[in-house]
Amino acid sequence: MNPDYKDVDTMEKFLTPRKKIVSRERSNVCAKHQRALSKHIKYARYLALLPYTSYQGAK
Repeated sequence: MNPDYKDVDTMEKFLTPRKKIVSRERSNVCAKHQRALSKHIKYARYLALLPYTSYQGAK
């Protein structure tokens, strides 16, 4: 698996409903690729392609 920050649909598979990055145990990715995955997710968040948090309906 080669993560890419532009592939938002694939990146969202590795996020929880609250938009946190899932652990290595849940994603079944090796340590090397988990580091790359988290780096690409954080970069996509920085570019506003992915949200930092989910919308909780704040009033």
